[in-house]
Amino acid sequence: MELDQTKTAVAFLALIVVGTGALLAMQVMPTETTLMMVTPSMLVFGLVCLGIGVAHGEYRATH
Repeated sequence: MELDQTKTAVAFLALIVVGTGALLAMQVMPTETTLMMVTPSMLVFGLVCLGIGVAHGEYRATH
């Protein structure tokens, strides 16, 4: 499968939406906490991991 920015963004957002939905459905914490603290944290952590992964992939492709 050839990945591009659109497919990566859709997969990234789908993962965040599924994770947030699961937390909301399980009711392990208040909805406000999930939406105001957990979801933004998942987004930031995901972006950091995505950046590291892209950098590593570029490194592997050139060395």
